[in-house]
Amino acid sequence: MEIDAAGRTRTYTLIEPSGGHDRLLLVFHGSTQNAAKFRAFTGGAFDAIPGTAVAYLDGYRGNWNDARIGSRFPARLAGVDDVAFAEAVVKKHADGRDVYAAGYSNGGGMVVRLLHERPDLMAGATVIAAQQPAPSNFLVPGLPVVPKPVLIVHGTKDRIVPYAGGEMAPWARFAFKVGGEMLSAPETAAFFAARNGITTPPTTTDVSAEITRTDHHQHGHAPVRLFTVHGGGHTVPGPHPAPRLVGHTSQELHTTTAMADFLWP
Repeated sequence: MEIDAAGRTRTYTLIEPSGGHDRLLLVFHGSTQNAAKFRAFTGGAFDAIPGTAVAYLDGYRGNWNDARIGSRFPARLAGVDDVAFAEAVVKKHADGRDVYAAGYSNGGGMVVRLLHERPDLMAGATVIAAQQPAPSNFLVPGLPVVPKPVLIVHGTKDRIVPYAGGEMAPWARFAFKVGGEMLSAPETAAFFAARNGITTPPTTTDVSAEITRTDHHQHGHAPVRLFTVHGGGHTVPGPHPAPRLVGHTSQELHTTTAMADFLWP
């Protein structure tokens, strides 16, 4: 499908369940991907979320103009307005329903940007294999805070976006045309918890040998949940394994099920 946004014609794929739907999910793919490639990368797992229409958006030449100052791929260099793209899809397809956003890698960085810049567009978000930029690397600071529930999924053996944060490896910075420091996955969860006004300490539960769940929860505040995938690579945990090049894909956590349990239980 095509839509005009900020003077550009943008494309996306819309999957609507035959029995109707209760919500719209915007999905943002990773670097060098597009909607079709991400659907193949995840084995179509997002297509099958019950009661959910899924809009897979296509980035500009394989990337999103995300929240990192250090990004230097074509979407940033051309000043592509991906926020306007997301807004246009929401206006066309939400029809009064709640809207959620999920993103992987660079797409997760785009979801982070939306959480800061246009939180009014969505009721909650999922960030996979991506993190909050450190203050020195953050493109959109100083905007009003609108608390939103945030689910974060990250592997400890991610060689592209390190779980521990900091700078990406030199080869990754060169290959993906990005740079700058990032918060660690736990720091990212704590960052959004603090934005949501949560002051109580998080609780951590071992879900399985591979999966640890950390919950930032306080009555009256939007929650934040981090799934740590021990030994997980730069992948989307679930039934469809990613290529070995990006590391281990845990099948002990299904990201789409985790989203449903957290965002619309």
